[in-house]
Amino acid sequence: MTESYVDNLIALKKIVNDRSVWVAFNKTLDEKINQTHVKMEQVQGEADIYRCQGVIAALRKLKHLRDEINGGKWSNGYGSSW
Repeated sequence: MTESYVDNLIALKKIVNDRSVWVAFNKTLDEKINQTHVKMEQVQGEADIYRCQGVIAALRKLKHLRDEINGGKWSNGYGSSW
């Protein structure tokens, strides 16, 4: 790992370990996932469906960022239990 990567992880810990910020971030991600589901129901082409699936996959990966940074196991919708 490079020094800048480690510095980035340390900076992100401030976000993922602040409960109110993390919960708000997850609620925002949930809303964006719901919006993308609605969009996926309305699109016509296969490429657009795949694009929506990719967006949802990326958003869901962000929901696990806390555990990735802290090195813990995922236990609930907001990362490790508080």
